Amino acid sequence: MGILEVKGVNKRFGGLQALGDVNLSVKENSVHAIIGPNGAGKSTLLNCLVGKLIPDTGSVMFDGQSVLGRKPYEINQMGISRVFQTPEIFGDLTVMENMMIPIFAKRDGAFRMHAVENMMAEKDIVEAAEKMLEEMNMAEKRHMHSASMSRGDKRRLEIGMCLAQEPKLLLLDEPTAGMARADTNNTIDLLKQISDERDITIAIIEHDMHVVFSLANRITVLAQGTPLVEDDPENIKGN
Repeated sequence: MGILEVKGVNKRFGGLQALGDVNLSVKENSVHAIIGPNGAGKSTLLNCLVGKLIPDTGSVMFDGQSVLGRKPYEINQMGISRVFQTPEIFGDLTVMENMMIPIFAKRDGAFRMHAVENMMAEKDIVEAAEKMLEEMNMAEKRHMHSASMSRGDKRRLEIGMCLAQEPKLLLLDEPTAGMARADTNNTIDLLKQISDERDITIAIIEHDMHVVFSLANRITVLAQGTPLVEDDPENIKGN
């Protein structure tokens, strides 16, 4: 049994079969990549994994609990964090303020934009944010407004914000999309470090095979909403 178990998942949008009898098992502390061409159903599957979409049939279980029908904050409380294709950060806030948000929300259960000043007064939140920025190698950028950063730095910040929630599972939706090669390689190095040093499972959707083969120790190939094969990277790369 994996920490994430998908069984018999089907999803239709009108006459389109987006997912057809999908079965997927993601082992704890692994890096599992889901690949396939555009329209293969990867994003639909990811949205089912975080409860954003409810399958027509089938089940999605994380750590023994169903994710179906749960609200986003409940998904976070279960231990699942998601990185979107476009970095989801607050561009009008500094790097430090962005990093404090998930720490504040994890403690208080909610976040309101007017709470930024309150966060700055909380010593434990400030210290936790500073520690995470150090781990992300972003401490020197703490006072920058995040909107002015490169896409690679925005992604690094977003990943740090996810880790600040102390997830068991980190879901990444094409985390290197739109990046220069240097930023892509830096992101690969960061994710390798996270996988090596943290007790965390990573599931990644990615078109860039350089990223996939650099990170994954298990790969599922989707086509037209149906898994074609699940195997080790060496076997898939050989084919």
